[in-house]
Amino acid sequence: MLWNRARRSDNVNDTRKGKDARKTTGQILGASVAVATLAGTGLYSTMSTTPDDAPTRSDTPLQSAARVAEDPQLMFIQSVLGDTEDTWKQLFAQTGRHYPDPTLTLFSESVTSACGFANSASGPFYCPTNRQVYLDLAFFRIMAQQFSVIGDFAQAYIIAHEIGHHVQLELGLSEPFETAMTDNLPVIGDGGLEVRAELQADCLAGVWAHHAQKRHDWLEPGDVDAALHAAAQFGDDYLQQSRNATIRPETFSHGTSAQRVNWFKSGFVAGRINACDTFAAQDR
Repeated sequence: MLWNRARRSDNVNDTRKGKDARKTTGQILGASVAVATLAGTGLYSTMSTTPDDAPTRSDTPLQSAARVAEDPQLMFIQSVLGDTEDTWKQLFAQTGRHYPDPTLTLFSESVTSACGFANSASGPFYCPTNRQVYLDLAFFRIMAQQFSVIGDFAQAYIIAHEIGHHVQLELGLSEPFETAMTDNLPVIGDGGLEVRAELQADCLAGVWAHHAQKRHDWLEPGDVDAALHAAAQFGDDYLQQSRNATIRPETFSHGTSAQRVNWFKSGFVAGRINACDTFAAQDR
């Protein structure tokens, strides 16, 4: 994946241990919004403005390469997030809507979000309360070591899935699920509303990938297969089976491996939001 072809986002809030907690736009964030709880070090909430060495879009190719060498993971996250912004702004504008950029907060070990406390084991998540995505980059190492999921595009799929939840919220696409949650109705299980919401986020990740590829022609051989492999590895049935547990469809929350693969492919092939109506679909 030639991710350097994408515009880098200014909406990454880097609060990882050993880093200056910063939002690269230079805007000051309240400590209550992005306070990271770091093991053994208490609360890390020092917020600063843009550092003097922050990358700018006027960098020469050599300067850009040097900055990627400094922190390639951060640059990768900024590039993927920036391209999701460009894609969804364009698609929202086609329907007369404005796409509000979400913030992606990088943390290490643990974080206190507006949706509560989380740690590395929680995995990436989207918090609708403050419209932020939270990601511990250690999750990508776990993907590689425990699930043999490797490759930049597989990681980009994970980010795009979380951004898909943001798109759902802004467009009201997952309203049946949100309403059921508000009314304390059951949502889990095979065919349940939570599964349908998660499969829709997979499909929306595919829609993003479709348009990103058209703009950048950045996918390399094996990239799509890597993303599909990631989708399959995180199917509810596969995860339960890999733990030598009985497959229990009544506990599903994200869908089966086949469902996740199929819905990502549906979005990727169609490139249209209306191809992602998992709530109306009879055959998920």
